[in-house]
Amino acid sequence: MNREHSSNFASDDQFGGPWTIAKLDTLEKYLNAYTTALKYKPRKDNPFKLMYIDAFAGTGEYKSRQEDPSGAQVVIDGSSRRAINIKNKPFDRLIFIEKDPEKYGKLLRLKRENVLRDIQVKNYDANSFLLNMRRDWAKWRGVLFLDPFATEVEWSTIVKVAEFNALDTWLLFPISAITRILPTSKKPEDVSRKWADKLNRIFGDDSWRDLYQEQQSLFGCELSQRAPGIDGIRRIYRNKLKGLFKQRFMEESKLFVNSKNAPLFEFMFCVGNPAGIGLAKKIASHILDASR
Repeated sequence: MNREHSSNFASDDQFGGPWTIAKLDTLEKYLNAYTTALKYKPRKDNPFKLMYIDAFAGTGEYKSRQEDPSGAQVVIDGSSRRAINIKNKPFDRLIFIEKDPEKYGKLLRLKRENVLRDIQVKNYDANSFLLNMRRDWAKWRGVLFLDPFATEVEWSTIVKVAEFNALDTWLLFPISAITRILPTSKKPEDVSRKWADKLNRIFGDDSWRDLYQEQQSLFGCELSQRAPGIDGIRRIYRNKLKGLFKQRFMEESKLFVNSKNAPLFEFMFCVGNPAGIGLAKKIASHILDASR
């Protein structure tokens, strides 16, 4: 049975809010536990180097809505800064991918602040970079963070990552953004060609059309965590991940919702190397359980 961990936050801002901090904290805890676990493995069992890839790296920081006692906006370390700051067994290489030129510039400054580290900053589309990534994966292990602004992650990218057999992957699946693409009618033919193509890239095929066969009422203005359409979106994508990663897919996940209990994102985890399934799932599951 799928054990989900719902986080009910006051903010309705799906692109930033208390849930963002919870997401970053979850990732950071995993990175710390992951590198610590590998640190104490005998060299013969741990012959590879460690890599962290942040596919939608942003700027390296998150500006919260909170203010400090002086009235200044509170700035919190983002995923890339947190990865740099891992102390137990630092990553041998960190790759930050950011398509936006302005954000890319800020990541370059972050790199200059850490000149002794092997940090690569890429001004690329994340899908294109990962699809064309060439490494001797027998020599590398690591963690991939897929944290899109909306629906940028394409299924072909997920397939490629699964083939690496090397990167434990945390994926933020944009339930709310996908819901808004779909029409309010119950007819799949009412989906415009543009949005149908977009959905096909997200799901890898037209399996999303099954949503229209499962319920009488799909998408209203007020979304509910129990709405059949929402559950259908999640079920279809989760089943595709499970079919692709098989035993490497972890059933536990973390559901982020807004103040009306409407799902925004589902934070899911897949193991990279098949030999590490037990340890990786144990670490990730423990972190999710502790965050309930």
